[in-house]
Amino acid sequence: MPRAVDGTRRSDRRRKYTEITKGFRGRAKSNFRTAKDAAAKALHYATRDRKAKKRDFRRLWVTRISAAVRAEGLTYSRFIQGLNKAQIALNRLALSNLAIEDPQAFGSIVTKVKAALAS
Repeated sequence: MPRAVDGTRRSDRRRKYTEITKGFRGRAKSNFRTAKDAAAKALHYATRDRKAKKRDFRRLWVTRISAAVRAEGLTYSRFIQGLNKAQIALNRLALSNLAIEDPQAFGSIVTKVKAALAS
């Protein structure tokens, strides 16, 4: 069977990699072999970092909530325990935004949590 040098399947496959590696530096954008490796690595990092991004943001929200709650005289873990006892269903993003943007509303939640913990 003859070797296909300029077939459409071959050029389509190569074009796919050049589209993925558009904007890369040096040979990684133009040389097929290097572009293929660079694209595989980039896609791997992208998948990994989408997962890491979720962890990083949750860690940030917890840190912000913890700082705001400590100013009210509680620890983060006791605060979360009190939220569950008081049956207040707010996620960490909402709590973090409340602590930053509306400290008065966050303070009222903390007082409800303290009352729930006391009973």
